[in-house]
Amino acid sequence: MFTGIIEATGKLSAVQQRGTDITVTIDSQSLDFSDVKLGDSIASNGVCLTVTKLCKHSFDADVSSETLAHTLFGQYKTGQRINLEKAMLPTTRMGGHLVSGHVDGVSSVTKIEASGRAWHIWLTLPSALAHYIAAKGSVTIDGVSLTVNELSSDAFRLTIVPHTAEQTTISQLKVGSQVHLEVDLIARYLERLLSKDNGSANSGVSMALLAQRGFL
Repeated sequence: MFTGIIEATGKLSAVQQRGTDITVTIDSQSLDFSDVKLGDSIASNGVCLTVTKLCKHSFDADVSSETLAHTLFGQYKTGQRINLEKAMLPTTRMGGHLVSGHVDGVSSVTKIEASGRAWHIWLTLPSALAHYIAAKGSVTIDGVSLTVNELSSDAFRLTIVPHTAEQTTISQLKVGSQVHLEVDLIARYLERLLSKDNGSANSGVSMALLAQRGFL
């Protein structure tokens, strides 16, 4: 699990084809690797990758055909800048929100507007994910935890403050750029609990109960 608070950025330094899969090498001079071990997870542009080889300032990870089919990793070229976050600890401050590192879809930037020192960024809203995203709710873009500030039927707006732009790859986005999108984890599980085919005869969860407990 992750929080969506980026610890450092790195760059894709090598890609090795392994049949239908690939092995990637990601370098970072600014990520602290001192507490990273083989088998640990590192979110890389929002994708949870398992460390298979570790060096002083880099790590290798395998990217399966399943991950390639649902993310942009198959399109990345060497030199691609990558947002990095190590898996959270029980003592980690929850500065963002609960992030699984499992990408739900890909979104595209449609508009970028300056707003004082900040930037408004509009992105496409995939129809299959629209019901998971709410105004003032949380969303993850390339591993960055952000707040949805405006919502329409087919797009949503994020506001990027200078610190976030400086510390992540978001500063490189332009109209047409594609990003990984992960919806709020709690929204996915709520839908499952409320669905008629959730595999349980009686989950005990209803819209009335959620309203009573202050979730609605």
